[in-house]
Amino acid sequence: MKGEVVLNIPAEKAWEMYRDNEIISQINPEMLAHATYLEGDGSPGSLRLFKLGPVLQKYVRESTEKIEKVEVGRSVTYRVIDGDLKNMYDPYRVTFSFIPMEGKEKDMCIAEWKAEFQTLTPAIPPPDKARDAALGFLKSFDKFELAY
Repeated sequence: MKGEVVLNIPAEKAWEMYRDNEIISQINPEMLAHATYLEGDGSPGSLRLFKLGPVLQKYVRESTEKIEKVEVGRSVTYRVIDGDLKNMYDPYRVTFSFIPMEGKEKDMCIAEWKAEFQTLTPAIPPPDKARDAALGFLKSFDKFELAY
């Protein structure tokens, strides 16, 4: 499952915003209240905790992620190891990518969200809500960047 949004900021800037806990926690607190590295610095093997904001808490309150792969300046892949999503899907692996827009590299990028998952029971739906929330959050990068 995947989705993407076009951002009016360069991929390099979007990457920095996504990786910086202080910045990402300010982008849209209604959706993401707080991010912190529990272990590590964002490199593979690091653990990152996301506490979600009031808009998403009926679906997911928090998620602990283990970073598996990092392409610096481009993408990060993580596996959810604890939290509400872990109770619905296992494995649940997500990749966020920031791809410079051809011809407009200094101004725009494509932010992509891709998930590989297995539902724990047939009654659990695919993570459409997670995709929509992630893409909505990424779209917030534009508004925040103007003030940043």
